Amino acid sequence: MNPYARLVIVAAIAAALGGCGKIEGLFKDEKPVSTVAIPAQANGQVAMLLPDFTLLVEREGPSVVNIQASRADNTPRQSELPIPVPEDDPLYEFFRRFMPPNAQQDPAPQDSVSFGSGFIFSQDGYILTNAHVVSGSSQIKVMLTDKRELRARLIGLDKRTDVAVLKIDAANLPTVKIGTPDALKVGEWVAAIGAPFGFENTVTAGIVSAKGRSLPDESYVPFIQTDVAINPGNSGGPLFNLKGEVVGINSQIYSRSGGFMGISFAIPIDLAMKVADQLKTSGKVSRGQLGVHIQEVSKELAQSFGLDRPRGALVVRVEPQGPASKAGLLVGDIILRLNGQLVENSRDLPRMVGDQPPGATIKLGVWRKGSERNIDATLIELPGEQLATPQGNNSPALPQSYRFDQLGLTLSELSAEDKEALGVRGGLVIQQAQGVSAQAGLQNGDVIIGLNQTEIGNIRSFERALQNAKGNIALLVRRQDSTLYVPLRLN
Repeated sequence: MNPYARLVIVAAIAAALGGCGKIEGLFKDEKPVSTVAIPAQANGQVAMLLPDFTLLVEREGPSVVNIQASRADNTPRQSELPIPVPEDDPLYEFFRRFMPPNAQQDPAPQDSVSFGSGFIFSQDGYILTNAHVVSGSSQIKVMLTDKRELRARLIGLDKRTDVAVLKIDAANLPTVKIGTPDALKVGEWVAAIGAPFGFENTVTAGIVSAKGRSLPDESYVPFIQTDVAINPGNSGGPLFNLKGEVVGINSQIYSRSGGFMGISFAIPIDLAMKVADQLKTSGKVSRGQLGVHIQEVSKELAQSFGLDRPRGALVVRVEPQGPASKAGLLVGDIILRLNGQLVENSRDLPRMVGDQPPGATIKLGVWRKGSERNIDATLIELPGEQLATPQGNNSPALPQSYRFDQLGLTLSELSAEDKEALGVRGGLVIQQAQGVSAQAGLQNGDVIIGLNQTEIGNIRSFERALQNAKGNIALLVRRQDSTLYVPLRLN
């Protein structure tokens, strides 16, 4: 039965009962959440239905655990009472100067402890939590709701998704039910159980605020955004839907003060379980790598490339000798599909590629110079750390300058040394950007290496590409170790 139809039935029953009070026993076999009807009108009509999470907590609470992770802290600590007189005492300076050094400083290293949450997903003691809760820890302790405290082994962790798997030696443990994040709807009620600030088994509730959120430096996780109160100590705990199923792992908060401010983020549980399966099997996560740097396609860029609307992932750099380079992908290509699945935003591509194992051959739908074509690429394994690209001179300059008043640009060609340092075959350095170029965000020292989907090697190639361009243009720019397209609206 449709959940909204159920709410209508509940409302009708509430109205028949006088429009108030707690209604229990409805749909218990399917959903461990009852409802509370609150009357707002004299005629008994129900204006609001609020969920009651008591049954959810009773059923699912025992599967949630508290985690303490200890780390060695070798930072010397000042003794709290090194000097037996107050600072305003005339003898304070005497004691400060002549007390033995070992009485003023505690040389013994002490352990720092971080607190978090987690949940049991198998009866033999496997636990999911956040990687940042247990990363670098020398000892991990898990506290169950029955007051047992058990040592835990770290099976593996994945910093890219912030997922970790622990193992405790126990059997017949209560476990959570795994839900389907794709079925979540914005505005749907959800609840979290965890240990904020060390207060174990704390329950908070709210709604789903958004789905598929991308955060800075987080390319592999489409976060679930909620307004559930999440604070330090909640990290790694489960996010439940109204059916009592785990749909996410509470991972991050947006805060200017360090406390809850109404915005929190959870890792979708389907993604976390894929990571957990690999961690249980091999202790690490293997992901495919395509070897491209990409950029979001804006409305202006879509117009510049002749695309019907902003979509896809715009290639701004191709790694030499990588899978994309060997497959024939070019700078300026827009990846629209991967194995038939639409790539609506640039943030979709890293996740879709990362879901493929190393060695897999993928089929890419690519927009190039006004038409779509298919390209096959064989992925390699994504390394643990990305190599930094060499930084070129921020403001290279040659004696001869070329002015393009329509663009507001003064350009010069790169020297051989600059090309080698930047790892490019050619390009033009911006000596001065003003007018429409400055408004678009171009800066002195930027290096233009492409115009629309044409590579720029020198002034002549730039002039030809500019003459052939129709309407607005997009300049491919290298800025230190970053590469991006900058759209220009021409008058």
